[in-house]
Amino acid sequence: MMIRDAFGKALVEIGQENEDIVVLDADLATSTRASFFAQEFPDRFFQMGIAEQNMMGVAAGLALSGRIPFVTTFAVFATKRALDQLTISVAYPCLNVKIVGAYTGLLSGFTGATHQAIEDIAIMRAIPNMVVIDPADAEEMRQAVRSIAKYNGPVYLRVTRDEWPDIFDKNYHFQIGKGIVVKDGQDLTIIACGVMTSESILASDVLAEDGIKARVINLSTIKPIDKELICKAALETGAILTAENHNIYGGLGSAVAEVIGECCPVLLRRIGIPDVFGESGPNRELLKKYGMSHKHIVEAAKSLVYLKEKR
Repeated sequence: MMIRDAFGKALVEIGQENEDIVVLDADLATSTRASFFAQEFPDRFFQMGIAEQNMMGVAAGLALSGRIPFVTTFAVFATKRALDQLTISVAYPCLNVKIVGAYTGLLSGFTGATHQAIEDIAIMRAIPNMVVIDPADAEEMRQAVRSIAKYNGPVYLRVTRDEWPDIFDKNYHFQIGKGIVVKDGQDLTIIACGVMTSESILASDVLAEDGIKARVINLSTIKPIDKELICKAALETGAILTAENHNIYGGLGSAVAEVIGECCPVLLRRIGIPDVFGESGPNRELLKKYGMSHKHIVEAAKSLVYLKEKR
């Protein structure tokens, strides 16, 4: 299932359970899959047009009236075009608004650099009161939507456009602020978020063939970050490799570096968008060109283990 489809279906589910759920859209409902909610609950769906700043202000007003607004648009518009209103009208008073940013990172369906959100995590995690989540697959997206609907406060949820390999089933339990070990290992730890978790699992399988046992952690909540799990991995494996569909500056890699720098300094390498703007292209080709495929994770992991053993 496309991760954005999982988001749209989960939105309908929580809408059926809670009449306070409302959805605001900036003329992108078909793309974000907010259209699922619009079809089911037309009286609770508000088409705001291409006016993202105004949409944030309206969402703040709805939150103050007791509603639980989900604001949906492309991530580049939510985190940059409407940043002032988001910060002052939503985050500063800590209102119960859920900001949903679709088409994240490089994987945005041939939309090109202008529509690729490569710095949204950096922006949003620097805002006080803001929770930041980047689900790894459709099941985690479904559970994350339900969790943030129950959470009282502002949340930024990243929604990947396309279908990606399944990692979790219905036995999985998502928790805001908690990561999970999806594969165990002692030679190094790969910490990933979003769609890069499945790439990291694939990389760990290849590494195992060469006798390298990589622990893989899915850290979908980037803020608040699971410091305990990160420090435990650093102490037990002695090397950390991060993987994210985001600029290597300011995102998951930077957040993990901050944690281990304070609790347990170890070797660290970061896989992500190498501080450049993207371009249009097929997902796999983009991951390959920008050094983010599972093969690049394998190469970085081997180099990291070599450096650890030389110490």
